[in-house]
Amino acid sequence: MNFFAKLPAALLSACLLFAGTGVTHADDLETMLNSRQQVLNQFGQETPADSKNVFVPIRSDAPAPQPSASAGNADELIKSAMGLLGVAYRYGGNSARTGFDCSGFMQHIFRRTMGLNLPRTSAQQAKMGTHVNRSELQPGDMVFFRTAGRGRISHVGLYIGNNRFIHAPRTGKRIEITSLSNKYWNAKYAFGRRVKKNDPSRFLN
Repeated sequence: MNFFAKLPAALLSACLLFAGTGVTHADDLETMLNSRQQVLNQFGQETPADSKNVFVPIRSDAPAPQPSASAGNADELIKSAMGLLGVAYRYGGNSARTGFDCSGFMQHIFRRTMGLNLPRTSAQQAKMGTHVNRSELQPGDMVFFRTAGRGRISHVGLYIGNNRFIHAPRTGKRIEITSLSNKYWNAKYAFGRRVKKNDPSRFLN
């Protein structure tokens, strides 16, 4: 039996001896256990996972878990967009005070939330980031539509999950949430694009 195999048994015997004589003190026990841990650490031994009441030093420099960046971006984008529900549509608009058109709405929430300056029109915005298939849409993705015919991208909204998106629809309407299954929007749907903060692909076509 080697030194490390004997050490736990010796400590246990010492503990029983103290217990039997009635002179065990918490400080004495902690000192013994700390000494054992220091020896084990010195020789690369680990404390058994099922050990009880053993002092195990905790690394103060261990990195804390970090939240998902993409999830955080999506949450903030959606929160910002939802805060503008009911704002009137205005052609060429890019202000919560005077109203938004669809691409002005996207410009506003991406700049406010992520510090990204998107191009002004939906057709230009459709070239940002990376392509996303409809079946792979995630909250925070931009969704694009061909509402003017001739294959041209002419409308954009923000996907918020559960097959729904938030957008500034048209003159006479207000920013609202709509289902992608809506007969009109389903027929006009083109594709999605994903733009992430600090992601170089956001600049690629």
